[in-house]
This record gives sequence, C-alpha cells and structure tokens, in this order.
Amino acid sequence: MIASNSPQNSSLAPNVALPIDKELVLKVIPMPADCNANGDIFGGWVMAQVDLAGSVIPARHTQGRMATVAVNEFIFKQPVRVGDILSFFSAVTRIGRTSVTVKVEVFAERFRSQGRYIKVTEALVTYVAIDDQGRPRKIADKNA
Repeated sequence: MIASNSPQNSSLAPNVALPIDKELVLKVIPMPADCNANGDIFGGWVMAQVDLAGSVIPARHTQGRMATVAVNEFIFKQPVRVGDILSFFSAVTRIGRTSVTVKVEVFAERFRSQGRYIKVTEALVTYVAIDDQGRPRKIADKNA
C-alpha cells in the first residue's frame, strides 16, 4: 500500500486552491516525448514552459523585444507526469527601468484526478527590454 503523503498516489495528494492574485497565462499537457530517463517530465521542458508563461505579462510592459536575463529562483515541488494538465499563473513582482520580474506558479491536474490541483513548480524570472541590437532599453512609462 502506498502512503497517503507519497507523490506516487496523486489521488490522495492535497488539493490546493488556484491563485486569485495571478493571471492564467498558459495551459499545456506534457506528452511522452517530454519525459526524462525516469519517466517523469524532463525538468528542462518545464523550465522552457515557465519561461514562455513568464514572458506573457512583461511583453505588455516592454512593448517590443525582450530577453530572459535571470532566473532568480526555480523550485520543483512535485514531479510532472505525462497527461497532467498544467496551468501556469503569473504576476509582476517588480518593474525596473529596463526590466520586469515575474513570479510564475505551476499547478497540475493529474490525469486521473481532474479538478484537484497540486502546485508542482514555482519560479521568479526577470526579463529585460532590448533594442534591435540586443542592448537593454528603457521601458516606456505608461503614465506619460
């Protein structure tokens, strides 16, 4: 018998509420080609999805080219499995002169327990506005 706190028994995993202070920016379902050698979804694949999700809101502020400049924090809390429905929520934590930092939280609905969510990943990512030559540029003040 699998203990109730075991990540293998997802039907008994605690159900967490989705954040109301962040915006849903991406939903995706990982597939078998995204697996690592252990049969879980490759961490690099999750990181790439977080980078895409994290860039949605900063794009509204930079209104032009931008690049990921830092991954300030990245925490894998639970494994991601094939067939999970992943929901990516994001919110701005800081807007600087040339950069925007966002918090991204990733929640999974396990294939067999849809409607129940667990947090699988969270990250803090900073994007910088860049010009056509790839140099940092000032973010326009929307109040000007």
